[in-house]
Amino acid sequence: MGGENGKSGLRLWRNARLATMAYGAAGLGTVEKGAIAARDGLIVYAGVEAEMPAALRQDAETIDCEGRWITPGLIDCHTHLIYAGNRANEFEMRLAGATYEEVARAGGGIVSSVKSLRAASEDELVAQTLPRLDALIAEGVTTVEVKSGYGLDLDNEKKSLRAARRLDGERQVTVRTTCLAAHALPPEAKGDKDAFIDLVAGSILPAVAAEKLADAVDGFCEGIAFSPEQIARVFDKAKALDLPVKLHADQLSNLHGAALAARYGALSADHLEYTDEEGAAAMAKAGTVATILPGAFYFIRETKKPPVDLFRRHGVKMAVATDSNPGTSPLTSLLLTMNMAATLFGLTVDECLAGVTREAARALGLLDKTGTLEAGKSADLAIWDIERPAELVYRMGFNPLHARIWRGQ
Repeated sequence: MGGENGKSGLRLWRNARLATMAYGAAGLGTVEKGAIAARDGLIVYAGVEAEMPAALRQDAETIDCEGRWITPGLIDCHTHLIYAGNRANEFEMRLAGATYEEVARAGGGIVSSVKSLRAASEDELVAQTLPRLDALIAEGVTTVEVKSGYGLDLDNEKKSLRAARRLDGERQVTVRTTCLAAHALPPEAKGDKDAFIDLVAGSILPAVAAEKLADAVDGFCEGIAFSPEQIARVFDKAKALDLPVKLHADQLSNLHGAALAARYGALSADHLEYTDEEGAAAMAKAGTVATILPGAFYFIRETKKPPVDLFRRHGVKMAVATDSNPGTSPLTSLLLTMNMAATLFGLTVDECLAGVTREAARALGLLDKTGTLEAGKSADLAIWDIERPAELVYRMGFNPLHARIWRGQ
């Protein structure tokens, strides 16, 4: 794409087809013969090129997109990107027929990741995470959420979140951090879940909030993790600290986690395979986004699908994310994730693309800043060598990204 230098700080991408994803627009908010102008990292115009104010053409650095498609930069709104080592050995054990319990007895499971993370320095965590982040960036991701949850004590949860905070200094990407201290029970808790929740609510969350290390608080509400009552204690503390909440809900059973998340006005409830109609209705009323995570469903061979039709019927917004983690979704491709969401769960092309842009932004509380191509939003763009947007969902293992723009650069 050819460009001419401008002196006004204005950049103009012209001769493009836009999928604006603007809320309320039909379908993808498609604009043929479109253009985007940006100044100081923000979009000042996105629409039909012929209707653009003449002032925006003068002194602009102009990039001819040669008819390519532009979407908002992609957003991965649920990852556990910060971890040490990997769990390929467990994968091999399961392929050979080992049960979850047998893997756990051999030192596997989340406890294995806890041990590895505690042994790693903050610098080592950053170094090991960057290749995973780079894989996402290479597919047009401009914003990524990163959870803690493999530290499970004050020092190591803080270490994880500090490492996550450093990622956007290492790469041109927006990072949102989430404290998931209520993820699993550490070995030293000796089975006492209530005492551990006391530690999370009484010590870990206040310290994390005081150091401004987290943008949100998450929890794992499940029989193998924590009860709704225990998660409610974590959420009460989060609310007192003025931190928004999210929830791993209804993944393996229906503990009414979706309704719990909605009760606390959660940004999102994630997984949701076992969510019932009451939960879907509560989420719709609260404006809580349903984050669909097909990677874990595929990797651990689940059979119960999230109730996508229920979400549609009640008007629940749906995001799509990788759930990138070492144990149940070692996935670092948001493009492949969209294909999985369509193939495994029946999401449409429009739902998949909205799910990794507009609705993913909504799930992070960032819809006022990014996720659509509209004036006032961050100039986060992905420019694609495609004939039609469906190609982004249809292909597997193929990356048609032509250029990625983050905050206008």
